[in-house]
Amino acid sequence: MTTTEATSGNRYLQGNFAPVPDEITVTDLEVIGAIPEALAGRYLRTGPNPIGHPDENHHWFLGDGMVHGVDLHGGEARWYRNRWVRSAEIAAMQGVDEVPGPAEGGVFGGSGNTNVVHHAGGIWAINELSLPYELSPELETLRRWDFGGPLPAGTTAHPKFDPATGEMHVMAYNFVEPYLWYHVVDAAGRLVRSVPVDVAGPVMVHDMGLTDTRAIAFDLPVVFDLELAMNGVRFPYVWDDDYTPRVGLVPRHVDTAERATAETTWIEVDPCYVFHPLNAYDATDGTVVVDLVRHPSMFRTVKNGPDEGTPVLERWVIDPVAGKVATELLDGRAQEFPRADERLAGREHRYGYALGAALNDFGGQSDQATSVLKHDVVAGTTTEHDLGAGRVGGEFVFVPADDATSGEDEGWLMGYVYDRSTDTSDLVILDAHDFGADPVATVKLPRRVPAGFHGNWIPDRALHS
Repeated sequence: MTTTEATSGNRYLQGNFAPVPDEITVTDLEVIGAIPEALAGRYLRTGPNPIGHPDENHHWFLGDGMVHGVDLHGGEARWYRNRWVRSAEIAAMQGVDEVPGPAEGGVFGGSGNTNVVHHAGGIWAINELSLPYELSPELETLRRWDFGGPLPAGTTAHPKFDPATGEMHVMAYNFVEPYLWYHVVDAAGRLVRSVPVDVAGPVMVHDMGLTDTRAIAFDLPVVFDLELAMNGVRFPYVWDDDYTPRVGLVPRHVDTAERATAETTWIEVDPCYVFHPLNAYDATDGTVVVDLVRHPSMFRTVKNGPDEGTPVLERWVIDPVAGKVATELLDGRAQEFPRADERLAGREHRYGYALGAALNDFGGQSDQATSVLKHDVVAGTTTEHDLGAGRVGGEFVFVPADDATSGEDEGWLMGYVYDRSTDTSDLVILDAHDFGADPVATVKLPRRVPAGFHGNWIPDRALHS
């Protein structure tokens, strides 16, 4: 088995974008500082790690999925593991049997390369246009699943979880009609609703918003191009100046296509692209507030990864009565991967966190440094945690000190950081409340974790007993 040579001319196969060659397990991990005793679980993050030799047109989003994890218990780092998600392609490359599960049907085969979440007692590696893969706590792929399905268009990379109901909400796009689906999976892991949402074309809807009453759909001008697909382009989504950008408020109670069409409110916005909202909520004045990272455009000139200007943090106040969206710049520095306290998902928040860099900076190929940003959207301030010279972070996630008793911002942030000087990575744990302090703990990893996408803290209590 081989991986891509780092000498490729494609920037998304160089530096820390380049894949690692194999799967390893290491149990003797050095720790600087003290891992909080309250942490009992594992931090998991997935990303693209292509097997073989992709050509110069390789798109960053399409590499085979590999999950990287660190197990934390009793103040110790018990192991680091990395495992490919055993898709049909990976199973064939490794010469092993394909995992069980429903056939993908008309949906892409899936790679599990974009996010790792927990729901209904399981760990799920997910990406767009495919079914999720369930992983064991040791990162072995168990099955492909559709939550009792069928799941038209599969899932999304970014389901939203209602902390009150335990439901998982999914906005899944497709390149054939219907172009967008709204799925709801209950707390027990059963698909209870799957409703088409009427959009004008085959748009790429990477993420969604969720409030107590609405699901938020981003109908923005990155559109499937059939001609490119017919010519063999593996990621045929491009910017379309003629596509009207909109944001949609879909009532959470809709249960038919007719109701979704009749009751969804669509409002035009200025041309832009949104990969990731930070959080959304229903305001007391009847508007809907969503904080998000806004890109000027996407895949307009650079086709193999996100590189179309500075992504900034904005607040959109959506007025469904007036049919308008008011925008406010919250922070103008380059940033991505916004996260908030998931216990406040769909509710009003004060704090949010993001990585202080544009997505194209994550490869560690230059002296560009990254930082972790903490936004106080009430006070209107931003605090920066400098990760250090030559150190490039990935997404950082918030972990509450205690689910039941700790307040917002009481807990830790954790994420992987690549060190260009050693060509290795660390798991870094920050005190969210004392944001300017040195890391609470740094777990030294035996190799680098390639630049990737999303992950989460998976506590023991969230898994099957």
